[in-house]
Amino acid sequence: MEKKRIDDYEPGPPPPPRPLDRFGFFKQDVTASDSLAKNRSAYEYERIREERSVRKWRKMIGVGGSDWKHYVRRKPHVVKRRIRKGIPDCLRGLVWQLISGSRDLLLMNPGVYEQLVIYETSTSELDIIRDISRTFPSHVFFRQRHGPGQRSLYNVLKAYSVFDRNVGYVQGMGFLAGLLLLYMSEEDAFWLLVALLKGAVHAPMEGLYLAGLPLVQQYLSQFEQLVKEHLPKLGEHFSQEMINPSMYASQWFITVFSYSFPFHLALRIWDVFLYEGVKIVFKVGLALLMYCHDDLIKLPFEKLLHALKKFPEDAMNPDTILPLAYSIKISKRLEELTQEYEKNGKVAQSGELSEKH
Repeated sequence: MEKKRIDDYEPGPPPPPRPLDRFGFFKQDVTASDSLAKNRSAYEYERIREERSVRKWRKMIGVGGSDWKHYVRRKPHVVKRRIRKGIPDCLRGLVWQLISGSRDLLLMNPGVYEQLVIYETSTSELDIIRDISRTFPSHVFFRQRHGPGQRSLYNVLKAYSVFDRNVGYVQGMGFLAGLLLLYMSEEDAFWLLVALLKGAVHAPMEGLYLAGLPLVQQYLSQFEQLVKEHLPKLGEHFSQEMINPSMYASQWFITVFSYSFPFHLALRIWDVFLYEGVKIVFKVGLALLMYCHDDLIKLPFEKLLHALKKFPEDAMNPDTILPLAYSIKISKRLEELTQEYEKNGKVAQSGELSEKH
């Protein structure tokens, strides 16, 4: 029997496309049935609940957001409660633009984004190109090298690095821009990034990305103090094991939980973050430590550090961790800690100046 050469074999069928979750991420492990039967009733309940929520939200925001400002003024508590329950995914992009103030920035600056992308050059272009493939690599939109997702991400980051040359580009910004691009156009994502970093509604975030990451240092210092006050035994255990927030919490602030947290939880946090500001990052961080307190307090250094970077699956459930986060009251204390931090910074600066003279 004549042996067939390797060249004579016809290629087999291409491998089946990898299944995606509802947000467009490739599923990590898929069983044969994917527990479909078990989840069907839960899925149906979720679908009905989502449809009811969408109807309420459409009524609240009006066509294209035309009623939004009026509704927020009349019923701010209703808006806050509904945002905390989660914005319907099909309306998320529009609502994020409305609550962040980015829609107003876009309307006030026609043609600016196009100018920044097409006609300007950035000193950060090579850095952006190098990091592009590291942003949400398991999402179908960003998967293809030089594909539409990666091109859009490059354009937004390049435009911002030109728009604000003091900040330029820092790696963590890719996760912010990438998350926004999954819910809106390039231009809309750019102006939302501007709204966040320049502080259109809440305190500016640009200090998270300036040289020396000054705002990251401030937030980590404040978070450490809040841990000591809200979880004194765990705070003491962290001190004994030489664990500080810079070892586990920096990315929480730099990417607002979009870097390593489950996407469905990150979205719910972002809903609240855009409406209420950075205090939700502190609250979720404290809630995670509270939820895992009894396990964390027993662990030595290396296991503790690992646990702080990989929380158990039940802690990542939005319906478990977010109500706990909302119950933590820190607004007033956070303001006091901010004033103390700024005061201490000024004292340190004046001390340095007197030493020089």
